[in-house]
Amino acid sequence: MSLTNNDLKLIKDVMKVTIDEELDIKLEEKLEEKIKYLPNKEEFFAKMDELITELKAMREEHTMLSHRVYEDHGPRIEKVEKKLGIQATI
Repeated sequence: MSLTNNDLKLIKDVMKVTIDEELDIKLEEKLEEKIKYLPNKEEFFAKMDELITELKAMREEHTMLSHRVYEDHGPRIEKVEKKLGIQATI
């Protein structure tokens, strides 16, 4: 008894389905392996909140310090410019 073209086509279709299923399983396993160290949504947003809070504090501190430096050095720089006859750049 020999195989007909229809039999060969059926075997091919069954093998294709089996191979596709195996590939899907392997790809899913590889994907899970690669993303297992990534944070979940809650962890990500918690860390971002922490970073944004720290960034906001740094910006406020920078603003306060730059204003303080200007108040301390502004009059002194004006005196030096006046004494040396330098035109202010502002």
